[in-house]
Amino acid sequence: MAETPLSDLEAILLVGGQGTRLRPLTLGTPKPLLPTAGVPFLAHQLARARSFGVGRIVFATSYRAEMFSEAFGDGSAFGLSIEYMTEETPLGTGGAIRNAAEALTCGPDAPVLVLNGDILSGHDIGDQVARHVSRGAAVTLHLTEVDDPSRFGCVPTDEEGRVTAFLEKTPNPVTNLINAGCYVFTRSVIDSIPAGRVVSVERETFPGLIEDGALVLGYADASYWLDVGTPAAFVKGSRDLVLGRLASPALPGPPGDFLALPGAMISPEAKVSGGSVVGARAVVESGARITGSVLGDDCVVHADAEVVDSVVGIGARVSSGTVLRDVVIGDGAVVGAGNELLAGSRVWPGVVLPECAVRFSSDV
Repeated sequence: MAETPLSDLEAILLVGGQGTRLRPLTLGTPKPLLPTAGVPFLAHQLARARSFGVGRIVFATSYRAEMFSEAFGDGSAFGLSIEYMTEETPLGTGGAIRNAAEALTCGPDAPVLVLNGDILSGHDIGDQVARHVSRGAAVTLHLTEVDDPSRFGCVPTDEEGRVTAFLEKTPNPVTNLINAGCYVFTRSVIDSIPAGRVVSVERETFPGLIEDGALVLGYADASYWLDVGTPAAFVKGSRDLVLGRLASPALPGPPGDFLALPGAMISPEAKVSGGSVVGARAVVESGARITGSVLGDDCVVHADAEVVDSVVGIGARVSSGTVLRDVVIGDGAVVGAGNELLAGSRVWPGVVLPECAVRFSSDV
């Protein structure tokens, strides 16, 4: 396989999911476009890919596809060329990759980077591509180490890094390495995926390649990795980016204890910390305490309210004396004074909770 300079590397970005685990945040906005550390989540992935020399990216879209082109256009703001390929019906991971490949321009022997639109990762993309090319692999998978692999399928490798199996969730995993969702394919392998039908790379493509004797490599490391598919993980990802635990060229300012976007008004008597984001034109009044949270644009947190590890949606209002811990407040919702919402509560957009309502610990 001829070596490809990273400046010529093309990528496919999988952004077709509906983000159901993140509702109500994703009722009107696709998960990859949710504001994360001050910018749409994908901005971090695009800037990072560009930093490794990627020049062209094909978006594999489905849910609210038009919003991606509205957000990123032709990619020139990131120094990229972006194309958009939309699935009329969901095709699974493999089908989405195959559909997007119709917009690739590279030859059959070229490496193609495939990224998932809900992953934050600090691994060395350039080294993963170089390993793929030097070994002449069919596919090279980023693998990450987790403390509890029983919650995931695991991916064992031999002493030379060859993937030997894809194992379903089991109480006794044979390895702590799991599929981290970033792949390098040889273009001809993508072209061999059946077109126009649902295909899972995890259940069909990768096991099939292994069975056929193709070289499927694992690129294992222990760098930062996070699937932001749940509200708690989404908040953690934003917090870690603001605090600098994961570097991002897209962060709108230096890392620090919090990030305030243009027009945000924070009282000198308020306390904002722990990697929080205060959205554009948002208001945090005197005595309010914001820790490790994401406050949307134009929201208001009134005096003496406490918001911890939570998301407050665009234009929402948190009244005086309210306590929010591990909570999602939808856009335009109002939480009346004296409420205490805990343990994963989710308030849907536009809902108004009256003053001193009963404590909630479930969806509202």
